[in-house]
Order: sequence, then structure tokens, then C-alpha cells
Amino acid sequence: MWQVFVLMTKMLGTRDVYGDVLIELGTENKDIVVLDADLASSTRTAKFKKKFPDRFFNMGVSEQDMMGTAAGFASAGKIPFASTFAIFATGRAWEQVRQSICLPKMNVKIVATHGGITVGEDGASHQSTEDIALMRVLPNMTVIVPADGYEAGAAIKAAVKYRGPVFIRLSREKFPVLYPENCEFEIGKAKVHSIGEDATIISCGLMVHMSLEAAEELKKDGLNVGVINMSTIKPLDTDAVLNAARNSGAIVTAEEHSIIGGLGGAVAEVISENEPVPLKRVGINDKFGMSGSTADLLKHYGLTKDAIKEAVHSIVKMKGKYSVNHKINTRLS
Repeated sequence: MWQVFVLMTKMLGTRDVYGDVLIELGTENKDIVVLDADLASSTRTAKFKKKFPDRFFNMGVSEQDMMGTAAGFASAGKIPFASTFAIFATGRAWEQVRQSICLPKMNVKIVATHGGITVGEDGASHQSTEDIALMRVLPNMTVIVPADGYEAGAAIKAAVKYRGPVFIRLSREKFPVLYPENCEFEIGKAKVHSIGEDATIISCGLMVHMSLEAAEELKKDGLNVGVINMSTIKPLDTDAVLNAARNSGAIVTAEEHSIIGGLGGAVAEVISENEPVPLKRVGINDKFGMSGSTADLLKHYGLTKDAIKEAVHSIVKMKGKYSVNHKINTRLS
């Protein structure tokens, strides 16, 4: 079981850690190259550019060219990191990611910042709420959504060792720190904080710390609720999902993404085919984003601790009805 080691009052940007880790990795491995689409200051790849200017390539506002070029570097034995905003990496350049990177299984690492609605005032055109689904559907693609800055750093280091396409989603906003600076990361392995008796919350990214807070407050309501950080969306840790379903009998998913095709969809697919239990998905309900402050947007779209608590109460009630119906159906069969 994983524990939260660091007080949640400390804030750290996942993109900031990315910039620092790139320098560390670039020092160790001369084959690492970095490409950006004229957003190096925002994605923090400018740090790598300053340290290793001969291995940094600004592709301009040309994300499709950037992905094709990254595939070319990979074919020559380099380890390219391609960075831009999530909406451009997964939307504008989707065909190039599919054809040039995933189809031939090129060793390209796409690290996209500004994921989700917490891009804030930039509005719907820059708020990527579909990126996890777009990357998850691609064969050969690994999809990672870190829960804090230190986990982001560990995930990037793990991605370098892994051979094949990887998509890592980072944020513009700073996250509360949950894990120690030297935390480990294993692709495809969830961090199981606890398995609840009444329900288990499976979350990723920004929603993990909210899930932990919600579970703690739900104790006051007499509910034993577990929390799983599912930072690898693909390949999904199906063992962790099924273990939670069997022991809790009810699942809530929480993500800063559309409830269609992301973490909630992935979990639903697993439990519906293997261990059917009641499920509630907390996320963006088939809507585009809008301009606003991060706090206002999270509240407007129901991405809050209170929304998670409400979903847990709802699913526990549903769980009781499900158990009764299941027993009746079992007798009838």
C-alpha cells in the first residue's frame, strides 16, 4: 500500500519538474534530443535548450512536422522528446502520431503540458479534455497521467528506459505534492493507497489529491473508502481494478478529462467484462471547456472533493440495490 509522505500544502508544477529532469537525463544520455513547437518557455523545455542547444530543435508552430521529425530521430537511434500543449500534440498532430510514431512503434516520448481545463483563461480552444482518449485508442501507445511533480519526474525517467511510444500528460497548474522526491514509478502499475470496504476511488492526475481528501472526510460519515492512483491509463493495471471491485463492490473514477474514453471508460470496460459492480464517473460530462479561473472551472465542471464525496454516497446506495437484485437474480437462475 502506498502512503502520502509529503504534506499536501506544498505545491509543485509537473511541467517544472519535466524541465529539470530533461537536463538530468540529457547529461546522462547523449542520444536524447528535444523538440518543441515554439512553446519552450511554457513547456519548460527551454531549460534543455539552454543546457544543450545542439540537441534542441524548435519546429515552430508546426506540430505535425514535429511529430514526423521525432519519428525520424527515433529511426536513427535517438530518443526524442516532443513537447507542446496537449491539445496540439494529440489533436492537431493525431494523424502523424498514428502513422509515423505508433504504427511503426517508434521510440518517441510525447510529453504534453497544459492538459485539462486547468489551462484556465485560455479557454476551450486550448483546454484539452479529449487527449487521453485520443492517445489511449492508438495501438502501441503508452499513456501516463502523473499525480504530482515528483511522480511526473519518475514517470519521465521510466519512459526513457521503455522502448516504444509514450504519451505523458502534464499540467499548467501546480499540484499538491503527494510523494517523496525519490519515488519510484513502474509503467502499468497503480499506486494503491488503500482498498475500501464500502467503495474505492480510482483517479489520476490532479484528482488524486482530491480523492485522498474525500476519502478522509468520508470517514466522518462512517464510510471506509479506498483510493488508487491510476497514473498509467494504458496499459491499465487491471489486477488493481479487479481487486478493488471484488473487495469494495463499488467504484468511483475521477479525472480532469471527459468521462468518455478516458480513465472512467477504461475502468468501466474492465469491470463490465470481468467483475460487474456499480460505477460512477467523476469528470467532464461531454462538454467543451470555457475561459475562467482554475478554481471556478473545477467547481463548474464538478471536479472537486465534494463532487467525489457525492459520487461515493450515490454509489454506496446503488451498491445496496445492486446486491439485492444480484441475490434475487441468482436465486431465479
